[in-house]
Amino acid sequence: MLAPERRTRVDVIAAVVIVVVVLVGASVIWFRSDARGTTSVVADVPLTAPASALSVPESFSEIWRADDTGTGAPTTVGGAVVVSTDDAVTGLDPATGSPSWSYTRDRALCSVVGAWDAAVAVFRDGRGCGQVTELDGSTGAREDQRTNDADDPVRLSFDGTYVTELGATRLELWRSDLVRTLEYGRVDAPVNPRSQPRTGCDLVSSASASTRLAVLERCPGEEGLRLTSMNPAPKDNTVPDVYGSTILADVPADAAAARVLAVVGDRLAVYLPPAGSEVARVALFDGSANFVSAQAVTADVTTPSADALASDIVRTGSVVSWWTGADTVGFTQSDLSQRWVLAGTLGAGAVMAGQLLVPVPGGIAVVDPENGVASRTIAVDRGEYTGPVALSVLGTSVFERRGAETVALG
Repeated sequence: MLAPERRTRVDVIAAVVIVVVVLVGASVIWFRSDARGTTSVVADVPLTAPASALSVPESFSEIWRADDTGTGAPTTVGGAVVVSTDDAVTGLDPATGSPSWSYTRDRALCSVVGAWDAAVAVFRDGRGCGQVTELDGSTGAREDQRTNDADDPVRLSFDGTYVTELGATRLELWRSDLVRTLEYGRVDAPVNPRSQPRTGCDLVSSASASTRLAVLERCPGEEGLRLTSMNPAPKDNTVPDVYGSTILADVPADAAAARVLAVVGDRLAVYLPPAGSEVARVALFDGSANFVSAQAVTADVTTPSADALASDIVRTGSVVSWWTGADTVGFTQSDLSQRWVLAGTLGAGAVMAGQLLVPVPGGIAVVDPENGVASRTIAVDRGEYTGPVALSVLGTSVFERRGAETVALG
């Protein structure tokens, strides 16, 4: 028989050293990890979305208000009203305004958007606004996450299929599991050096749908802005599949207010500000970015850029509503032709019970989206606030973003 091994003092010391090294290493990893600076509080009872309204109420009164540093229409997902602060995202009970869940980081929050019944929040790190977390709207539970190179600041948008993160030099699209379907523009470490069609361009504006992405950009050496149409989900997410690209020769490259308004099917609508003898127009392009037609804009356009209000485009089913900064314009969704203009408004509005609720001074106008006629105006006391108002609807309640506050009306 073999003699049993005897544990020497050297063996014990070596084992202790190994344990200490492992513990120290684990502590260093935890200390440097994102988990150390993250506090996630999930809902005790999941929130549920109320049933859709069958009619527009006769009156509205304020239920609650909360600080909110977000932009655009208040985010309503999974039965929660999602508000933002400098480093946190919080899901509020729409009936009471009390916090149901929260997600806080030791990093600055760049932006948040509602998509796929979740809140998609983007936080800042050393590479820009590139730390992305998807939070279940009803509970606040963490779902998918990703980290990517990004600009700072960025704008987030959701087209019903993809979330777009748009910066000044770089754009990404993500699907519901936060897997990237496309990167466009600046690439810090490209696998294929010539994968991008152009380099050094400034991205001005974008809009997308399930089958098309339209990007308006300003490229070196080109006198006019460039409109590019491409596949939002090419076979290789690092190699854009471009359907067509057109230089808008009559739109100077320094035109600040030009922007892509909407993508509907294989049609792209672009707002073109006045240039020379031209009046302001909404131009229609096909899916390959070829010019189709243009119509003069009869509304007063005062919005300086797409940053002024992130939710100035609303779709009602048959009509696309655009807030110009002064008026609300309705376009036929099938061909994007101008249908009506409602003057003196504060935002694009939101849909309730088949009607378009449009914020106006002193209240909310109940508008027929087919013809733009307001049947009545529901009084709303906004105190001294007179700025832009972005609306969201959840059940029979309306949520207004007024500056840095979200106000619940019911």
